[in-house]
Amino acid sequence: MLDWLVILIPGLPILAALTIGIGIISGFITGEAGERSTAAIAVGATLVSFVVSIAVFWCRHVDLIPDQLVLGTWLASGDYLVNVSFALTSLALALSSLFALFSLMVARFSVNYMHREAGFHRFFLVLSLFAGAMQLLVLAGNAVFTFIGWELAGVCSYLLIAYAYDRPVASANATYAFVTNRIGDAGFTLGIFLAFAWTGGVEWPQITRGAAGLDGLQAGLMAICFLLAAAAKSAQVPLAPWVARAMEGPTPSSAIFYGAVMIHAGVFLVLRLQPVFEAAPAAMGIMAAMGLVTALYGFACGLTQTDVKSALIFSTTAQVGLMFLACGLGWWQLAAWHLAAHTMLRGYQFLTAPALMHRIFGQPTRPVPEFAGRSRWLYTASLQRFWLEHFGHQALVKPIARFAADLNVFDRRVVEEIVGLPAPAMRGLSALAEREEHRLGAGYGANERRVGGVLGIVTDLFASAFHWFEERLVLQGLGMDLVTLGRRLGMRFNRLESILAQPRYLILFVLFTLLATV
Repeated sequence: MLDWLVILIPGLPILAALTIGIGIISGFITGEAGERSTAAIAVGATLVSFVVSIAVFWCRHVDLIPDQLVLGTWLASGDYLVNVSFALTSLALALSSLFALFSLMVARFSVNYMHREAGFHRFFLVLSLFAGAMQLLVLAGNAVFTFIGWELAGVCSYLLIAYAYDRPVASANATYAFVTNRIGDAGFTLGIFLAFAWTGGVEWPQITRGAAGLDGLQAGLMAICFLLAAAAKSAQVPLAPWVARAMEGPTPSSAIFYGAVMIHAGVFLVLRLQPVFEAAPAAMGIMAAMGLVTALYGFACGLTQTDVKSALIFSTTAQVGLMFLACGLGWWQLAAWHLAAHTMLRGYQFLTAPALMHRIFGQPTRPVPEFAGRSRWLYTASLQRFWLEHFGHQALVKPIARFAADLNVFDRRVVEEIVGLPAPAMRGLSALAEREEHRLGAGYGANERRVGGVLGIVTDLFASAFHWFEERLVLQGLGMDLVTLGRRLGMRFNRLESILAQPRYLILFVLFTLLATV
């Protein structure tokens, strides 16, 4: 009977979120009159969750509950099995109680802070859902359920960064953070797949025990996948810029997400997989180097910050980087204690930030340290945050945007024509005019190249050769029949020329080439 108490820890906040959501939809909870009901549901659920977490911690201490608790089967397919299980290790239970306590503090703080806000009920819905998601992330006994909590926490982060969704900056920053975290989710998903393939399951004890039987390459690949997930969630370099953008959310959400709880999720994942990383020394070296660079990055960028939340978030980034450095050096216990202490300290600092701003109102901003002021390069790099976001934009965003544009053209000019989808009249007239222009050979030049780079140049040369051939055939034809035939061929070649200038057929050509070489 005591085993089922564990479900209440993540279940009660999630149930509170569902209750608030139903109340909003039904109209029972609305406006300022409904604030008391919403606050009572959210605070009450987090309070009971905290009490139950303490009770479960005690039950585990006296061996009334096993350390790996299996309550049933969630999914079974062939040899693969995913259980409804909880890993009640000392670290997991300690962090569960700590996170539950801080969730309760933030919920109670937010009752007054968010009073009369237009999104009061929406805020507490997402806050309650996040509290349950983090409990599921910490207590889940297998990688699949941890990933479910991981994703729910990410969605809640997106929703609260975009709390003021009518502001373009808030929406853009939320999207940036959401997309960046999807990179880590890809690593987590691949790590789960490798765990299935190489250890035979996804239960955390099974993965950690199976790590001893893996060769260096297998352990390294699995560790790198989970390290990518941890680095994205805990904002490590080079995936660090998103967390500064996340400060667009309300201060209570910043406190619980990026000061106390979610920012440490990556560190917890690394601590959970300690045996896997110990079997992969190269991955530990990468983790230590990444943590050191992140700590220096957070420290340097924090030198020139002029608002409280930005200064706190870069300090948080530096501290979490030190936790990764400690894990990479094998100081696991130190990293765990650092995580717990930093959770309470940083969360408290975020919650007191509004009061601090009122107290220092009208006072001059603190000057940068003298050593930073003397170094023009360091000062500029700190202000620009070492151009990390710019490099990421150039290396990833722009190429993907160009590829997406080519795919859009391919879809519009090939797929829609093949399946016979109706097109707007103006687009149809534009396409007709373009075909006629190409048919007559008017105005075609290098400035109309549709594909960039070397491939675009090759495509243009190939198309120009056909154009030259058709012109010679028409101009040098003998007799009216040959001229007519030449004109017809010219129309065909011009059409082929226009096709070759489009990225869609270039993509198909590349795909066919790859298939032919397999």
